[in-house]
Amino acid sequence: MKKIEAIIKPFKLDEVKEALQEVGVQGLSVVEVKGFGRQKGHTELYRGAEYVVDFLPKVKIEVVLPDDQLERAIAAIADAARTEKIGDGKIFVSTVEQAIRIRTGEFGDDAI
Repeated sequence: MKKIEAIIKPFKLDEVKEALQEVGVQGLSVVEVKGFGRQKGHTELYRGAEYVVDFLPKVKIEVVLPDDQLERAIAAIADAARTEKIGDGKIFVSTVEQAIRIRTGEFGDDAI
């Protein structure tokens, strides 16, 4: 099993969710996060005063899936989240040792 963590622009969430559903991903978690990468933030004007916005709003999507769905899910996220502008985000993949469905006690792929 693999875990995908994708940091994307918030307005791309619905497109990414739909793309994942189309490739058979059944569940995901979403968290609103703030951060920066190469984009580094920007300055804004508020009531005549300039200030720096260091942390930009992003959305983190987490998906745990069987190994055979990994490549399709990565492609779906990348295609749906891409704007070709700085700050499109990142995708991280890690291995999941075990998954257990609490309600039924199922393990592994059956639990996801």
